[in-house]
Amino acid sequence: MNRFLADFVPILIAFPMVLPVWMISYFVLNQPFALSVVISLAGGVLAYWLSSVYFSSRYLKKHELTRKEYQYIKKNLIEAKPKIWRVQKALISVRHISSFKQRKEMIKMIRKIYSLTKKEPKRFYQAEQFYYSHLDSAMELAEKYVFLAQQPKKNRELELSLTETRKTLKELTDTIEKDLYKVIADDIDNLNFELDVAKQSIKTRKESQVIDESRRLK
Repeated sequence: MNRFLADFVPILIAFPMVLPVWMISYFVLNQPFALSVVISLAGGVLAYWLSSVYFSSRYLKKHELTRKEYQYIKKNLIEAKPKIWRVQKALISVRHISSFKQRKEMIKMIRKIYSLTKKEPKRFYQAEQFYYSHLDSAMELAEKYVFLAQQPKKNRELELSLTETRKTLKELTDTIEKDLYKVIADDIDNLNFELDVAKQSIKTRKESQVIDESRRLK
């Protein structure tokens, strides 16, 4: 179960509880109308709280996180979202054609790291440098570049600054690419393991077929 479902399902459970609780309270238990309304609302809140605790616990158990760890990761993701938006806005507004592909790749990798971490919060620990340092650097450099590029008159010093900033952004793109590989390193290892198992299985099957064929010929 993902985080959205863990948050949304308790609402689906709580709302249908309100009417039955009110009907039981008012018609079966003969409580006053106003008190029945209060009891039904309290029943809905209780159902929401209990189901939230249950589904939240399932979610945390699935991702092998404590509640404190998840809250810490969630806080960092919330802080990262506007930074990613600023990086994207700045890099898209740059009109330097030859660096377009590199800027596009940076945006793509940044968004990929964020989406993977949001989907599987435990990956945050493989991307700590990205969230603590590299994302801030990307945001500051991208906005600095846009500011310099928008100046009406450009002298030699300004052109050198723009060139140096583009060079640094390229180096930072390479660094973020390494961050992404750190995040998916376990997936790559698992894939390689599965490939080795599959290759060994195919090899064993072929050898078995050769042996069977040899026996038939005899």
